[in-house]
Amino acid sequence: MDKQQDFVLRTIEERGVKFVRLWFTDVIGSLKSVAIAPAEVEGAFAEGIGFDGSAIEGLTRVHESDLLAHPEPSTFQLLPWRGDVEPTARMFCDLTTPDGQPAVSDPRNVLKRTLAKAADAGFTFYTHPEMEFYLFTGGENGQPPVPVDTAGYFDNVPGGTAHDFRRRAVRMLEELGISVEYSHHEGGPGQNEIDLRYADGLTMADNIMTFRTVVKEVAIEEGVRATFMPKPLSGEPGSGMHTHMSLFEGDQNAFYEEGAPHQLSDVGRHFIAGLLRHSEEISLVLNQFVNSYKRVWGGDEAPSYIAWGHNNRSALVRVPMYKPGKGQSARVEHRGVDSAANPYLAYALMLAAGLKGIEEEYELPPEAQHNIWLLSDAERRALGYRPLPSSLEHAIELMERSELVAETLGEQAFRYVLANKRREFEQYRQQVTSLELKTTLNLI
Repeated sequence: MDKQQDFVLRTIEERGVKFVRLWFTDVIGSLKSVAIAPAEVEGAFAEGIGFDGSAIEGLTRVHESDLLAHPEPSTFQLLPWRGDVEPTARMFCDLTTPDGQPAVSDPRNVLKRTLAKAADAGFTFYTHPEMEFYLFTGGENGQPPVPVDTAGYFDNVPGGTAHDFRRRAVRMLEELGISVEYSHHEGGPGQNEIDLRYADGLTMADNIMTFRTVVKEVAIEEGVRATFMPKPLSGEPGSGMHTHMSLFEGDQNAFYEEGAPHQLSDVGRHFIAGLLRHSEEISLVLNQFVNSYKRVWGGDEAPSYIAWGHNNRSALVRVPMYKPGKGQSARVEHRGVDSAANPYLAYALMLAAGLKGIEEEYELPPEAQHNIWLLSDAERRALGYRPLPSSLEHAIELMERSELVAETLGEQAFRYVLANKRREFEQYRQQVTSLELKTTLNLI
């Protein structure tokens, strides 16, 4: 038994932990959990916990259904919302087949494979996401949700629900060892943002899954509902997961080069070029629901065209300004990820696209100097700004031709994502909407 496992067992005993939740995700990004008694933890470390993988979305085929969940002791944390009455802890798991091979469709394993590829090239991948979400009252049984306030961007609402909510959520995240950079009210009514401090890609993906759970738990305690739906309100901003990324070679930021334009190194330029070239084909994972494309094409600040710029918020990828002399903070921001993405798969694909740009030395196109939202379609075409997919159906068509996505996700996960999303779009296409009834029922 290693030191981390021993620490977990001692902590369970000393803190009187009653249950340990083993967490993992399905291919879509839904959190799965199985609770075990403290007496079973040592055995779980040694042999894993068996379950039927075919019952979990996309993890394995029926004739290969047996999987094992192996808890990762470094992810052990006490869950603060369970209180002192029933102390409960959690650990994230890696999934394997009975013969010890990593489960090919385990999203955590997909990201670990891509991180290993980056490590082979000498890089460590760091991310810092801006997490947006809405707080509502009501919304049950298909009724329209009601925002908890009518505040806007950076508004201070003393004593308001969102103010109290953010304070409690940030405190709970800190108790879980997840550092928060800052939090504030976002542009939509009832919309909030909490930014997580930089961490390596795998830790951050785990943190995002924990973050979503914390937000939901705190919302329940506050008597409201939290949602990461990309576009819950027509005419209001959608919720994104803008992600800042950097690659490090040892202790040095590989994106930084003193004296270069925007202090951006060749590695950074090639990385951005990879993100841009492969944007259409990875969109299905970064924006995975029908509703996602109402955010992308909703007329708010979500990027709809493929371009990059320095401190240009209308661009899909931007190079933010940072404090002079702080080369370690050089980074790129991808603004095309929405708040409902599976972070393991999304980060794996963004990293894979960037690494492809570095490996093949993709040339970075000229940066966008304009507010892309204000240009005409003819002007965008003349400047070479390609549009992102216009719908889930369009994104499916683009991804199914992608060698990069197939290689990164693995054949099984690749095929499952496509099949799942085709099913979702068919269900969407077959429905009769309230808008159709309103505009057509009595007209004809």
